[in-house]
Amino acid sequence: MRLSALTIGAAQVLCAAAQARADDVAKFYAGRSVNLVIGYAPGGGYDLYARALARHIGRHIPGSPNIVVQNMPGAGSLKAANFLYSIVPKDGTTFGGFSRGAYLDPLLGRGAGAQYDAPRFGWLGSISSEVGVCAFRSGAGIRSWADMRSKPFIIGSTGAGADADVFPTVLRKMFKLPMKVVAGYGSAAEIVIAIKRGEVDGRCGWSWSSLISWNRDMFEGKQIDVVLQLANRKLDELAGVPLITEVAERADHRAVLNLIVSRQTMARPYVMPPGVPAERLKALQRAFDATMKDPAFLADAKRQDLEVRPVSGTEAAALLREAYATPPDLVRQTIEFMKD
Repeated sequence: MRLSALTIGAAQVLCAAAQARADDVAKFYAGRSVNLVIGYAPGGGYDLYARALARHIGRHIPGSPNIVVQNMPGAGSLKAANFLYSIVPKDGTTFGGFSRGAYLDPLLGRGAGAQYDAPRFGWLGSISSEVGVCAFRSGAGIRSWADMRSKPFIIGSTGAGADADVFPTVLRKMFKLPMKVVAGYGSAAEIVIAIKRGEVDGRCGWSWSSLISWNRDMFEGKQIDVVLQLANRKLDELAGVPLITEVAERADHRAVLNLIVSRQTMARPYVMPPGVPAERLKALQRAFDATMKDPAFLADAKRQDLEVRPVSGTEAAALLREAYATPPDLVRQTIEFMKD
């Protein structure tokens, strides 16, 4: 009985302490404005996601602060990532998002200009986890992985390190595919036009969410064949399409591919700067998770065709630790495969 009383007393003390911390967080945020920095100009996909998040996350943060979106385009969102890491106040009044590749670029030899240690960010999570695909116009006759291995084809690419550049490069080099890459298209939309005209046969690194949002008619009308998923987890709607990691026969190749596709896992990541007080970081992490389940947020996202496949802050931090713990020889091999 004495032990039980001590246990109950200890629990009460812990609950009281937790409540006091929650009250302190609410007191801090009440009446404040919190900045949400997004590393892109207004109007694009990252901006749309950020503004949808801003409209709803405030009511899930203790004290219900006002959320103000601040666009900071530059260097493919590198400017915003550096700003969030080094310049903003470390008091919990600023969080933000950047490109899905930014957190892995320094590890993979693409971090020129990066002034941050990605695992040290306070990770809130990601609104979606992306799946890229290789898809081909129906007239190209590329309907399976076996066809990709044996039939010559032409892929369109925007170049400059985008998914539509990285994945074709890796596939061609790793599997010796009879693939020709035509780079220099100004946008993903231009590649789609080139596919429709027959100038190129397809695209690898085509975002599934973008495909379904903007080119659903091509998929449902069987104008394109989706042949390969560039991810480490299958989509239910593409259950019969193999993953890139499934077609790899060598263990080291699978490890390299897992590292490369991990950038897909966090398609719309959000972080706080390192050094934010732990109770405020936890409050924002809980607020982010709650927003991902908020019916009003989900309805808002649906109206804008914004895909929501959330990754929690805990999952995001674990992914970063795992990625940055990759053996150096595999990192070097990955870098070589990604080089043009």
